[in-house]
Amino acid sequence: MTLHIPFKNTYAELPDRFFAHQAPTPVRAPKLLAFNRPLAASLGITDAGDEQELAEIFSGSKLPDGAAPIAQLYAGHQFGNWNPQLGDGRAVLIGESCGFDIQLKGSGPTPFSRRGDGRSWLGPVLREYVVSEAMHALGIPTTRALAAVATGEEVFRERPMPGGVMARVASSHIRVGTFQALYARQDVAGLETLMNFSIARHYPDATSPTEFLASVIDRQAALIARWMSVGFIHGVMNTDNCAVSGETLDYGPCAYMDDYEPMMVFSSIDRQGRYAFGNQPDIIVWNMAQLATTLVPVMPDGDAAVEEFTKLIHAMPEKIRDERTRLFAAKIGITDVREEDAELIDGLLSLMSKDGSDFTNTFRSLSGDSPQDQFLDQDAFAAWRSNWMKRLETEDDPQTTMNAVNPAIIPRNHRIEEMITAAIDGDMAPFERLMQALASPYESSDQFTDLTRPPLDSERVRQTFCGT
Repeated sequence: MTLHIPFKNTYAELPDRFFAHQAPTPVRAPKLLAFNRPLAASLGITDAGDEQELAEIFSGSKLPDGAAPIAQLYAGHQFGNWNPQLGDGRAVLIGESCGFDIQLKGSGPTPFSRRGDGRSWLGPVLREYVVSEAMHALGIPTTRALAAVATGEEVFRERPMPGGVMARVASSHIRVGTFQALYARQDVAGLETLMNFSIARHYPDATSPTEFLASVIDRQAALIARWMSVGFIHGVMNTDNCAVSGETLDYGPCAYMDDYEPMMVFSSIDRQGRYAFGNQPDIIVWNMAQLATTLVPVMPDGDAAVEEFTKLIHAMPEKIRDERTRLFAAKIGITDVREEDAELIDGLLSLMSKDGSDFTNTFRSLSGDSPQDQFLDQDAFAAWRSNWMKRLETEDDPQTTMNAVNPAIIPRNHRIEEMITAAIDGDMAPFERLMQALASPYESSDQFTDLTRPPLDSERVRQTFCGT
């Protein structure tokens, strides 16, 4: 084996009850579809030149030296309903390199599969590869895509589909649900061990459970505000999909909005709209309340802990609102934020909602010559624009501010579906072009103008799916 990964597997050194030892299941005919060489280099991966070896390793068919494959235990609230044991049912963490997890998704059944096949079809693999790397390019904390491999096997969903495995990189895969699993078992020693591990890995300045919770809350508040600022809908914000690191985790039925609809839902399984775009700030507060509950047993005084944690949770909505206002103020060219700017921001969003304006293109157009073209009611926009222009008189360089935070391009749902359809037929050119375009999302390029176009009615993707 020529490929070398400098593994140092700290999570696998925790007590065995945190995970199950589980090797990936080999596949029939692995074929490398994509490999993120810059990311690999940052992980210390060397001699990664042999595509067949890469395909075998990142499909799970061959374990690299030093790997310690495990499937992690966690529980979670799924759409608000408690499930006491979930865990990695179709993923194996093969090890850690340079402080980051390397996990194979779709690598076969584990003890947590719950009668599932442990596999993924190719569509969700390529979707997560594209969307997570786009999120990284947008500057939003996220897991990363290291490799995508076709397995040469079929998996059965609604019909037989080509199989795939994705190699995912994360600063860790510790979830709110990881804490919940130990809390449900009344494993106080395990909770303390997990908390101390999480602090050492993610929040080394935290010196107590309260400071740990406050740090997680700060990162989650910032993350959700960033999602909102680019029109991103996670789609399945269960506690088991909420990473304590503050990274975006699990790109299942996710989507970026085209037309601005505050309560937009794309997820096929979110029938009640629990995780709609506009509900995301409330849901993350709810998720953090669940994390707080799990930390009460590790505090010496439970009553005092409840009081301290309750204050942190109650303060969180204002944190999110303040961060959202700051980000949306920058989207309209304002850096010196004032209290009255919230009304100006909400006024624009109200017009966009009323007219069905494209979220991304409308904000990008504000630094151009004809933003009015994004609106049906141009008189209403003209009135808003007059107030906006007056507000910008005290700003130094609003155009630069706007272009730095308003992407010119996002991974639009219809383009992702086109890419997946082509890939199933063996054509990776649309995937490669999409990846090239999304690598510089804040730069306008005539080469990729077609990828910035909103979908025609016939192209609209109205539902996205988990792929399980």
